[in-house]
Amino acid sequence: QVQLVESGGALVQAGESLTLACVASGSISSINNVGWFRRAPGKQREPVAVITSGGRTVYADSVSGRFTISRDNAKNTVYLQMNSLNFEDTAVYYCNAKTNIMTTTGRYLEVWGQGTRVTVSS
Repeated sequence: QVQLVESGGALVQAGESLTLACVASGSISSINNVGWFRRAPGKQREPVAVITSGGRTVYADSVSGRFTISRDNAKNTVYLQMNSLNFEDTAVYYCNAKTNIMTTTGRYLEVWGQGTRVTVSS
């Protein structure tokens, strides 16, 4: 199996930067894409950024140009560098990994971390 642990969430002021980290353990070799999602207060969870096993990245329009997702395979870690933070970025940020482990339901295993809270004060 795979476990994910996020860290780096904090209270920051608008305009500041923050870097989140997602450390994976377990069956690392089974991990394909890794993404960051967020859930703002009163809103549904939404995708923020994803990085494929080949290093291709995709961003939500709301963060494109401000956020950067990267992965350090030697450290089993995926980062989310967040610049120019604004109030709308306030949310709990979750790391998600899609694996090639087939489950009994016939779907590939998808793993979530516990989340890390980012609060941006205006």
